Amino acid sequence: MASASSESRAEKYKDNEAVDEEQCDGADASGNEESIDDIDQKLASLSIAQASKSQTPIEALAAKILSNEFKNVVVLNGAGISVAAGIPDFRTPGTGLYDNLQKYNLPYPEAVFDLDFYKKNPGPFLLLAKELWPRTVADGGTISPTISHCFVRLLEKKKLLRRCYTQNIDGLEVLAGVSSDKVMECHGHFRSASCVKCNKPYDSTKCREHILNHDPKKKPMPPRCTKCKAFVKPDIVFFGEGLPKRFFSLLEGGDMEDCDLLIVMGTSLMVQPVASIPQFVDKSCKRLLINRELVGTFDVSDQNIHSRDFFLSGDCDNSVRELSALLGWDNELHQIFNDLPKVSKEK
Repeated sequence: MASASSESRAEKYKDNEAVDEEQCDGADASGNEESIDDIDQKLASLSIAQASKSQTPIEALAAKILSNEFKNVVVLNGAGISVAAGIPDFRTPGTGLYDNLQKYNLPYPEAVFDLDFYKKNPGPFLLLAKELWPRTVADGGTISPTISHCFVRLLEKKKLLRRCYTQNIDGLEVLAGVSSDKVMECHGHFRSASCVKCNKPYDSTKCREHILNHDPKKKPMPPRCTKCKAFVKPDIVFFGEGLPKRFFSLLEGGDMEDCDLLIVMGTSLMVQPVASIPQFVDKSCKRLLINRELVGTFDVSDQNIHSRDFFLSGDCDNSVRELSALLGWDNELHQIFNDLPKVSKEK
């Protein structure tokens, strides 16, 4: 005689409309009675299948993250994740950096970051550098990492982050606490400087002071190399320069091959070769775009729970908060953010 427990489980199994009636009477096709464990296993499988049908694509992706399906997450950041920190992006009409360079009388906007132009006329970059140079809270400035930067740190904390490739030169990933070996600053940074001719390193503190403390009454001139007397500049990558060797060694060293989830945030995917990273990952790799608009080769025309590509449209920080809430990580995320140095209210 069946126990009350087994009867209640059989009733629950029978009540489910998705289950065949012949399976509900506790016997398989051969007439053998199914064990309670067998019934429980079918109930669990059915429950998962039904949950999948009701999930949105982003909820399904979050579920995969929580189930440890992804172990090598690669993040690709663009200027959009730093806008909330007060740093303008490059291409947004009206507010982007390239739309606000008229005062420098450039032949074309990108010339401010062109190596040949800098060698002939370094003034526009030096004036712009005074505005762009990251003055962090720790430095007495007002720049601090955003929620999106903190999300990358949280991925590392969860032991999911394989690498963060950033196109930004503000260094905010490292300031958010992401380990420097996990970050590839594809277009360089302001933390070091070198000669544009012989590549000899130059004292970064002296370079910073020289540029930031320039007398506005005088024509701006860069520091000079102590070896060949050519111009020095911060180690950000200009047009006409190659990307750091480490960028290519990481790409070819397994980052793209092993990547099982690529998260792209806040970028127009316009600048090569970094813009091709979404094409470098394996075709089986899931790709999530967090951005104001659809870019690159992302295809969400038929987005569903089984898609390769996923799209969270809108502001990066708001989208990251949404994803973190689905993951149940929102408290941890905001703890990382709240622990960062903040601007004094008196300032």
